[in-house]
Amino acid sequence: MNYLAHLYLSPDDDLSRLGNIMGDFVRDVEPEHLPFPVQEGIRLHQAIDVYTDSHPIIRELRAKFTKERRRFSGIALDVVFDHFLIRNWSHIHHDPNIDAYVSECYDALWRHRDLMPERMEMVVSWMISRNWIKSYTELEGVGRALDGLAGRLRMQHKFHGIVEEIDRMYADIEKGFLAFFPQLQKHAENIISDATENSA
Repeated sequence: MNYLAHLYLSPDDDLSRLGNIMGDFVRDVEPEHLPFPVQEGIRLHQAIDVYTDSHPIIRELRAKFTKERRRFSGIALDVVFDHFLIRNWSHIHHDPNIDAYVSECYDALWRHRDLMPERMEMVVSWMISRNWIKSYTELEGVGRALDGLAGRLRMQHKFHGIVEEIDRMYADIEKGFLAFFPQLQKHAENIISDATENSA
């Protein structure tokens, strides 16, 4: 899952959201020194990623990519799933105003930048200033994001242009997203509920 999905699946508080995004930067932090809700957010992020990577729907979608690009298909699906979350937002979230939601999340993250490792603060700064999340509204924005990721890889690869395959499989990927995301949401809710009970 990518930024919007992790924010959406978090409990509705600043530190949990921060932790769920911080899950991508765990090599730069010592979680035991962070507030407990941030630690829980990191654990939720990791659980979401494990569940996603092992899910049959995701494995089936990854298998549809060409052999040359299949190794990067998980990254591609993470980003394009934010696109489909935006596209189906009014059916998924109780507040149809996604612009207000994204702005609220940006503000929540930036309020607590003092807790971020340096690399995360830099990435979140770019995310906010360039409005990465809303750029995924159009498939062109997804393609730019994925090509940007491809450009940072040092190994030989054929990752560039993977959005062409996403475009070819667009309907199948959206169908997979709509089947998978409610299951992921339920899984995340169960983890949050268990964590709340255990901390009580």
